[in-house]
Amino acid sequence: MSSEGSTKAIMAALAANCGIAIAKFVGFAITGSSSMLAEGVHSVADTSNQGLLLLGQKRAAKSASRLHPFGYGRNRYFYSFVVALVIFSLGSLFAIFEGVEKIIEPHELESPLVAVVILVIAMALEGYSFTTAFRESAPLKGSNSWWRFIHTTRSPELPVVLLEDAGALCGLVFALAGVGLSELTGDPIWDGIGTLAIGVLLGGIAIILITEMQSLLIGEGVTPSDERRLIDTVESVPGIERLIHMKTQYLGPDELLLAAKIAIPRGTEASQIARTIDTAEERIRGDFPAARIIYLEPDIDRGTGKEVAAHEAASRDVEPGE
Repeated sequence: MSSEGSTKAIMAALAANCGIAIAKFVGFAITGSSSMLAEGVHSVADTSNQGLLLLGQKRAAKSASRLHPFGYGRNRYFYSFVVALVIFSLGSLFAIFEGVEKIIEPHELESPLVAVVILVIAMALEGYSFTTAFRESAPLKGSNSWWRFIHTTRSPELPVVLLEDAGALCGLVFALAGVGLSELTGDPIWDGIGTLAIGVLLGGIAIILITEMQSLLIGEGVTPSDERRLIDTVESVPGIERLIHMKTQYLGPDELLLAAKIAIPRGTEASQIARTIDTAEERIRGDFPAARIIYLEPDIDRGTGKEVAAHEAASRDVEPGE
């Protein structure tokens, strides 16, 4: 479901940004506004970004191979990371450069009314794209805040599109303010200031996305709440005394690798152990459909507590005994 929602949000953003980019460049050609040029480049970057996200989804769908036995799901993380770099390099740095240049050497705008009309139309189209991404993200967000959703979701495309569209809407407000103030005050330096503000905004968004996508690309496990649910699910299976320790990692937004050692009562027959493991895997997949690769290792509960302490310490990212 998350993949379908991501694709719908991407397609809406792709269509909107393509039309917006054309309109903005026409507006720049007529008015000479640097804010309009920066916004045009921003929209071109966003349009190419949607193409990269779609490419990532397509490559992630490839079947596992001998070289990549766990599949290609992380392609979605890789291309989302590339998108964050594009936002920073092509969007932010260009706008900052253009803004500084226009502040140092401002020039009068031509036909500012045309720029205003185009910016208002662009805001309407960006609003449509943002609303689509917002609607598709809401079921995954649940009761969490939007910031926590961006930080914890394992589906990379929706946060990228959400922040892109939010940044685009704010950028359009900056561009509109720059053009409007230039016209009202007769001082074209405001157009350059608006352009610079767009660049700083895009830089901030890019840094957030680069940080989040880099973490996903390296490999993230389940959230603490999901980990607790997984432990409860495993320990609810008859024949399992407790879960000794567990490791998880997302191989893609919809594919979770789970490896765990489980305590089996002493003297349990091999056939019963096999049935217990099969039951545990069935329950895990029922509660966590993303858990497609599961390795459960049976062991005798020796009651030493050392493995539990090691697992709890690992969960806190510290060494046992610290």
